[in-house]
Amino acid sequence: MTPSDPDPTEPARSASAAGGASTVGGRPTRRRMVGLDAARALAIIGMLAVNVGPDLNDEVAGLIYELPRGRASLLFMILAGIGISLMTRAARTERAPLPWRTLLWRAVLLLGLGLGLQLLGHEVSVILACYGVLFLIGLPLARAPAWLLVVITVVMLALGPVLWIQLQVWTGVTYDFNPAALTDAPGPLLHKIFFSGAYPVVVWVVPFVFGMALGRVDLRRRRTQWTLLAGGVAAAVIGFAVSRLLIGMFGQPGEDPGLDRLWSAVDHSQMPLWLISGSGSAVAVMSLCLLLEEPLRRWGAALVSAGRLSLTLYVLHLVLLAVLVRPGPDTLAGGYAVTVTMSLGLILGAHLWWRRWGVGPLERLLTWPPLRRRS
Repeated sequence: MTPSDPDPTEPARSASAAGGASTVGGRPTRRRMVGLDAARALAIIGMLAVNVGPDLNDEVAGLIYELPRGRASLLFMILAGIGISLMTRAARTERAPLPWRTLLWRAVLLLGLGLGLQLLGHEVSVILACYGVLFLIGLPLARAPAWLLVVITVVMLALGPVLWIQLQVWTGVTYDFNPAALTDAPGPLLHKIFFSGAYPVVVWVVPFVFGMALGRVDLRRRRTQWTLLAGGVAAAVIGFAVSRLLIGMFGQPGEDPGLDRLWSAVDHSQMPLWLISGSGSAVAVMSLCLLLEEPLRRWGAALVSAGRLSLTLYVLHLVLLAVLVRPGPDTLAGGYAVTVTMSLGLILGAHLWWRRWGVGPLERLLTWPPLRRRS
């Protein structure tokens, strides 16, 4: 399940566009959670800003521009986990068949798409290959109880980063975050996906499974939304604060891989405190979008449409970077200009597409058999 997938409680596009309830077999279903769509759109915009660049300074405008770094991608991953839980809810609660063919197809599609897109000259580490592998991991967990998903999240939060560090210590090789591509041999390709790439599965399984656990709670309840908002803000602050405290006590982590890295909360450090703080920020954004669902239905239709076409927009922004933007931009002002222009263009284009044709061009490929969906 990708972040662009619809809420399975509302399969009908026309009902969703009208903001009303849809029906399946004559039975009323609940309205789509447009807050999740808006959160997907914000994740795309955040990743776009990070991917546009450039590397920035410590001025206020630069710090604001850097806010999505290491947070937007975590939001994207958490929403993917939530999506799988929503998609397989009937298999858990109503003993319906597990849609394993669709999940397997999506895993293969996203893996191949990610490896192929890595060959373009966009200078971005593509997250989709990691997605594909995590979908395979999520398939046997689709019917797992929520408590087991929480246990897996906590265990991997502790073990994943340690294993990531220790493999570098044991082998004497420092990982360079070089992403996997379609031209890689099988051995190096798997090593990059699971350990040495920009999105090592051994670490990124944490936000993915955490998202699956979040998908088991009632995200429509106001109390749940407020609880997630408070918990997300607390995790964001505590993770960063604990990191600063440990650095003050023991000093900055060294440049070489070692267990002193564990108290780092630097973006994409792959460390537990970064996962806690960054995931907390992501959950806070998502819960805020859920709390603002009614205003989003009335005034945020374009943002919601962008979230519904998030896979298409993610791929399109990589193509635009490769064809129109690279090399550059080299200044903060240029980064802002390119980011704002691309974001507005993609959001507007997605909204016009959704109103005219419904499901996005790449989103149509996500259901097995391919191209089965219609507007």
